[in-house]
Amino acid sequence: MSVAPPMRQVRADYDAATVVVYQAYSAEIAEAAVAAGTFVNPFIRDRMTWIKPSFLWMMYRSGWASKPGQERVLAVTITRSGFEWALWQSCLSHYVPEMYSDRQAWLDRLRVSPVRIQWDPERDLLHRPMAHRSLQVGLGGPAVGLYVDRWITGIRDVTEQAHRIGRLVSDGKLDAAARAVPVERPYPLTAQVAEVIGAD
Repeated sequence: MSVAPPMRQVRADYDAATVVVYQAYSAEIAEAAVAAGTFVNPFIRDRMTWIKPSFLWMMYRSGWASKPGQERVLAVTITRSGFEWALWQSCLSHYVPEMYSDRQAWLDRLRVSPVRIQWDPERDLLHRPMAHRSLQVGLGGPAVGLYVDRWITGIRDVTEQAHRIGRLVSDGKLDAAARAVPVERPYPLTAQVAEVIGAD
């Protein structure tokens, strides 16, 4: 019998030094990024950019790489040290009473933090919401520059993989689709980082 994941758990494809996150963009942004090995023009640095360690959540968000402006899905490999710095410097995007002493304490952290955290329902192959949550990390301000200039170690275009899995789902071949999804394991967090992001 499989055991349900904790409500808020970071799961990702990672190794000893790096972790994979996903983003979806237009062809213009994606092609330039793949060619350069990081994000370059027409990517805009002064906007918040959201990275997602869950492949299936990215598939839900992009409609299997079909929604306008999200036709290309990128697997971005970044350093674990950068990823963990982002989590440590983050603030939840909305007020959660059990995590902050009061609303002002949350607002004070929100004002100085360059990173936003959201926990959205994880999605299954049919894009149905699941009981547990998926981590979304919004990088803003100086965090965007660190991401683009220092953390990224590689970018792969996984659009064809997204389309292939989406076709398997459409054809009702859910077992084959599940086998084609990247393996994501619970990501080890320090107690301090887990507390900052509200992980279980």
